[in-house]
Order: sequence, then C-alpha cells, then structure tokens
Amino acid sequence: MAHFYNAFQPTHYDLYFNINRATKQISGRTTITGEAKQQAIAIHQKDLTIDSVTLNGGALPFTIDQKQDALQLVLPQLGQVTLTITYQAPLTDTMMGIYPSYYTVNGERKQLIGTQFETNAARQAFPCIDEPAAKATFDLAIQFDEKPGELILSNMPENRVENGVHYFDTTVCMSTYLIAFAFGELQGKQTTTKSGVKVGVFGTKAHQANELDFALDIAKRSIEFYEDFYQTPYPLPHSWQLALPDFSAGAMENWGLVTYREAYLLLDPDNTALDTKQLVATVIAHELAHQWFGDLVTMQWWDDLWLNESFANMMEYVAVDAIEPDWHIWEMFQTSDVPAALQRDATDGVQAVHVAVEDPAEIDALFDAAIVYAKGARMLVMVRALLGDDNLRAGLKNYFEAHKYGNATGADLWQALGKASGMDVGAIMNSWLEQPGYPVVAASVEDGQVVLSQRQFFIGNGKAANRTWQIPLNSNSDAAPKILTAKQTVLGDYAQLRAALDAPFRLNVGNNSHFIVQYDQTLLDDILAHLTDLDAIAQLQLLQDLRLLAEGNQITYATVVPLLTRFASNSSAVVNAALYQVAGNLKKFVEPDSQAEKALQKLFDRLSQRQVARLGWLAQPGEVNDDQLTRPFVLSAALYGQDAVTIQAAHDLFTQHQADLLRLPADIRRLVLANEVKHFGQTALFDRLLAAYEHSTDASYKADLCAALTSSTDMTFLAKLIGYFEDAQVIKPQDLRAWFRGVLANPAGQQAAWDWLRTEWSWLEATVGGDMEFATYVTVIAGIFRTPARLAEFKAFFEPKLATPGLTREITMDLKVISSRVALIDAQQAAVNAAIADIR
Repeated sequence: MAHFYNAFQPTHYDLYFNINRATKQISGRTTITGEAKQQAIAIHQKDLTIDSVTLNGGALPFTIDQKQDALQLVLPQLGQVTLTITYQAPLTDTMMGIYPSYYTVNGERKQLIGTQFETNAARQAFPCIDEPAAKATFDLAIQFDEKPGELILSNMPENRVENGVHYFDTTVCMSTYLIAFAFGELQGKQTTTKSGVKVGVFGTKAHQANELDFALDIAKRSIEFYEDFYQTPYPLPHSWQLALPDFSAGAMENWGLVTYREAYLLLDPDNTALDTKQLVATVIAHELAHQWFGDLVTMQWWDDLWLNESFANMMEYVAVDAIEPDWHIWEMFQTSDVPAALQRDATDGVQAVHVAVEDPAEIDALFDAAIVYAKGARMLVMVRALLGDDNLRAGLKNYFEAHKYGNATGADLWQALGKASGMDVGAIMNSWLEQPGYPVVAASVEDGQVVLSQRQFFIGNGKAANRTWQIPLNSNSDAAPKILTAKQTVLGDYAQLRAALDAPFRLNVGNNSHFIVQYDQTLLDDILAHLTDLDAIAQLQLLQDLRLLAEGNQITYATVVPLLTRFASNSSAVVNAALYQVAGNLKKFVEPDSQAEKALQKLFDRLSQRQVARLGWLAQPGEVNDDQLTRPFVLSAALYGQDAVTIQAAHDLFTQHQADLLRLPADIRRLVLANEVKHFGQTALFDRLLAAYEHSTDASYKADLCAALTSSTDMTFLAKLIGYFEDAQVIKPQDLRAWFRGVLANPAGQQAAWDWLRTEWSWLEATVGGDMEFATYVTVIAGIFRTPARLAEFKAFFEPKLATPGLTREITMDLKVISSRVALIDAQQAAVNAAIADIR
C-alpha cells in the first residue's frame, strides 16, 4: 500500500472545529499547506462528509475512495499548495476520533468531549495525511456549545477567545495521531517543574479534589527525572494529564495533553492499595517517557511501534525506581511483564517484536501487550544491562538530538547506542526483535562436563525453525561466555567449576534475559539444596522456569507440586506471586466440586496457613511493603482453601463496614466482597453491590465490585448480570471485557457468558470493534477454555472469522493455546492430581 505522504507532504494545518454535543455533529474546516510531489494526491478521511475542496481560493473537484479512507485530488501543479476542505462529521460513541465520555454528578448525566487518534483515527476528525512520518505544525481553533464554567484543553496553551472560538498556540512539528483536545466541566490542579514546565491533572467533578494529588506529584517528578536522564529539555510549555470517563486503552501519550482511563490517573490517597498506586505511577511515567520517545522522535512507520512502546515500558520502571526507590518497582516488572512475555512468546505463530504491516486494520493488531510492550521492554532491559546507564544516556541524548521533531527507525537507535558504547548493539538485538519466540537453555552435566545448548521453547506444538539467539547468559560462573551464540557449548569440568564457585551453578542471574533454563537433575538438586541462600528474584525465577517447562510438557507439574511447600513461608511478595501463579495453574487439572478439587483446596490451605497467621487481614503498624503486597495472595489462597476461620473473618469485616463498604481497606476489599457474595449472598446484597457499582466513581472499588459480583454461584443472578452487558448506563463498553471474563471464568456462569458472546457478536463488533482492545475478547476466552468440547465450540465459532482484519493472528494463536491446554491436561492430569493428594 503506497503511503500518501510520498505524494503530498504537509507542513502546516489550520484546523477549525465547531462541535455541537446536542446534535452530535461536527462542522470542520481544514486548511493544509504542503508540498505536492505528484499531481494526483490522496488525503486521509474516514466517515467524513466532504462539502468542498478549494485550492488557492478556487474550487477543486474531488472523489472519495472509502476503501482506502481517501479523498482523491488532481492538482494543476506541483510544489507548494494550500488546500481548504470543509466537511461534516458525526460525534461517535466508539471511543475513537472525537467522542463523548459520559458520567454522572449528583444524579445528573453529563458528557465530556475528548479525542483518541492513535493509530489512525485523526482522519475521523479532520482530513489529513494520517501517517506518523507526515509531521507538521498545527493551529487549532475550536468552537462548541459552551456553557458557563466549562474548560477546554489542548496540546498547547490557549492564547485567545474570539466570538466563542478558542484559539491555541501553534504546535511544534508533530504527527497527526498526537493531536488532542477536550472540553467540559473539569476540575484541575497544577504545579511547576524545576525547569518551569507547567504540570496539571484534570478530571470531572464527579471526583473528590484530593484524587488528583497523587498523579500530580508523580507527573511532576517524572518530567524532572526524564529531563535529567535524557539530558534533553521537555519541549512544550505544559504537560496536562486528563482522566476521561470513557477510554478504550489504558492511556495515550498525546503531546502535552496525555489522556487516561480514570482508573490509571485518579485515586483516593487515603484508601488505595500499594500495588494500585504502583500501577498508576508506572502508567503516568510510561506516557511521560513517550513525550520524548515517540512524540519528539517518532517511529517512521507503524512496523516500528515497538520502538515507542517497548522503550516507554522499560523507562516507566527506570523512572519510578528513581523517584520512589523504596517501592523496588523492578519487582513488579518481574511479576507482571516478564511472565506475560514468556507465556505469550512460547506459542507458535506469535508475532515478532518488529513486524511488517501496511493495512490500517492490521495496525491495531500489532498492539500485542505481551510482545510489543513486555517482551520488547525485556529486550531493552538486556541492552541496558549490557551497555550501562552512562552509555545508554549518552546514546539517547545523541538520538534525540539527531532526530528531534522527525522520525526514526530501530536501526537509528542501535546506531546511536552502538556509537556511545562501542558495541554492535544491532547485531545482538536483531536476533531478538526479528525472530518470534525465545530459547530454553539446557544446562547439564555430561561425562563430568558442563554442557549448555539452546533450542526454541514452545508451549504446545511448535515447528522448530532452527533459530538461534545471541543470549546474554548472565551466569554466576566465569566459565560461561558472556553471550551464547552457538547452538551448544562445553564449559569444562563440573567438579572444578563447582569448587571455584562455592555455590550452585546458575544462568540468567537477575532474570533479565529473555530465556528460561532447564537444569538437569544434578544441577537442579544442587540449587534446591541451597534454596534459602537464593535471593527473592532467583527463587521467583526457579518457580517461573519450572512452571513454563511444565506448561510446555518438558517436565510434569507432578514433579513441581512437592516443591511448593518449600516456598510457602517466604515473606517476599515476588516469591509469593510466583508461588501462587504455579498453584493457580494447577486448578485446570481439577473439576469443580470433585475430590481432586478438595485435595487442591487442602494444598492451598496448607500453603497459606502460616502466612495468614503472621499477617492477618489488617495492616499492622511498621509493616514492610512486601507484607502489604503478600497479604492478598495468602488470604485469597486461604479462601480458595475453604478455611473456615478465614471465611468467617472476612464476613466479620464485611459486617463491620456494612454502612460504608468503600472504606474497607483497599488491599483486601475485593476478597471480603467476593467472600460475602459466595457464602452469604442474597438478592438484597447483589442489588446493593450492583447499585454501588453503578454510582461509584472510585475505579478500584468498581473493579472490586465487578470481581465480587461475577464470582456468584447463583445462576439466576449471573443471568441478570449478563442482561446488563449491553446497558452502557450500568456497564461502560470500556469495562465490559472484565465483566465478561469474570462470568466466563466462573463455572456457574461459563455457559451463559459464552452463549451471550456468540449470540451478540455483531453487537460487540459494532460497539467496540473499532478499537485496539477488541481482539482481547478472543484472548480472554482462550485463557479460560480447557475441555475438548469447548475447543470444538471455539473452533466452530471463530474459524469462520479468521479473515476478519485484526483478528486473524489472535484466532490462529488462541486455537493453539486452547489445544495445547487440552493436550496438557490429558497428558498430566492423573499424575498431577496424585501428586497433590500425596501432600500431607
């Protein structure tokens, strides 16, 4: 597909919008100045009604090609031209383009207008060359059906209001997908960075003013950190952070006006769990990392999307670690991004980090969070470890200087980092970015010699394509090479190596390289014998690698089960995260209400008993962060284990907080509410909690209510919940997937939820089909189904949809995901359940 920018290259836009919320209509006028390289040019538009096109004041004929999203023009001359296009457009409810967000204040329904243009929805708002390389400057003028007290925000400061039209300063040179504006009844708080950048946080008046404070502090300190780390000033006068009540993605890095889901920006400073605060802080730091990496320097085309996202994903941790060192935020990377990347990247057919793509409908399918964000970030963490921060910062400074206000490719970044470090960064990185998947390194003692070999690791069937990787081994032994490039290497005599080490031989120390290790029995037994000497990350890694090897049927879970109790008293949150991920994976081998499930419940109870006694339900004075983060893991396990004392304690807490459930401590609130629904649920409780969901503005409380309500075992009530799936006044489309997943994962509701999806697919496609999250509905189902019957139903329903743009890869992969799970259960179920029953 030819890029429109090749024929016509805009340098400046004058944009005028007149937006009427009552009629849901936009009247627009766009004047584009640019250079025509050819006489026949095309300008992007989508769902716009074009009224007129003029060239230098004279009418110009035009045609519309809807399939190409194109407004086709033939110009009389080449060179500098100025085109003016007048048009009409609808305000849509798809959360793309210019759209309304709905919220309620004191019982009155209101709307806030906002924008979402990434990847290619700017063309739904105004005619433009809607490609990342087509950078230009923009003058915005916006008129709307304004009411007293309303506020309007955009990328740049407002400079005047004339006859009801709001005019904004000219932007810097930027891509169309980063333009943003919003207006409505907003409240805000502002501060200023050391270098004079104005920072503000804005939300609707449905929120308490103090819910803006946390984000304001994190945003200010993040910008100050990045200015220093990048050694490049923030290039705009302000950085506004805006929470939109309806928002399909998590957040969007529009330059100078970053938009967020309310859940990822606003929080109650007095009652929010630590992990929620950490999550919000990393999202803010991620978007602000983009203000340089993505906004100042932008990828040349969407195939280098990873360049933006992987980098921001790494930098969010670098920044938060610098501004909140006590949080040890890299541990969150190890428990969220790392397992997501390792799981997804082991399925045959997964995309590489760098993927060639042209079709606009396929671009959104690139946003595979586990690959483009998590795996890509791991690649960059490897690079950072190899280069060191001094070389990284020097390389980045040169990269920004060379490409600012322009575009770049991955090769440009490797060149800048290579020049700063003297390393051939590109050669190392290409094996990781251009190839899908990752290796398992087998470490064994053969005839007294330590032998290492690499092969591609698969969960389920996979075609080994003879791939090799350049693997930073990070061994604790000097006998191992720094980077393993060969298929196999012999390190030498094991007895000598072990004596020199005075510790078990290990690979991937720190768990920063994207591979797993399969130790033979000799090496594994040595590590297990020294388990208490290992730090928390090493213990997490051991559990992580054993879990993946079991998922890949390289070993059996039956050999892992007896090891679990050895980790149960560990006070580190990351070890508990890994422990309960393994334990949770055992649930697929048991049928609901079977003897096997009762044995598994006993195991959960045994794993959690000591920690529940140590930590209790409520935070104690002087508790460390690890205790706060561990508590939900162990209480959840005790509740699954049907521990009567824990169930009663949760019920007592519910009773104590009856008058104001929002004030239940946020880190245990979900568990208390779900326990009440499961064990003490009556119609009155369901109705009360559903009403609380509908009226609350606290995003984490709403997520807790969703999790609790969808865990009910009452099939009549679950059917009632499904009845609200299409009622946007109760469940917003942005939140629907969590509700669907909750009911589908619940054995009592699975059939009803699956029936709903199949019956209402066309409604779902019409409602959220245009957004980059749509394919994740398929992912969610694939994460739950585990029987041959469900696999057959999944095939029957989704195979006919394989040709749907944006769904092809997801459906293909998820067929493999479910097939491999069904096969794994068939192969291991008897042995696993016997191993669980054997634990005394």
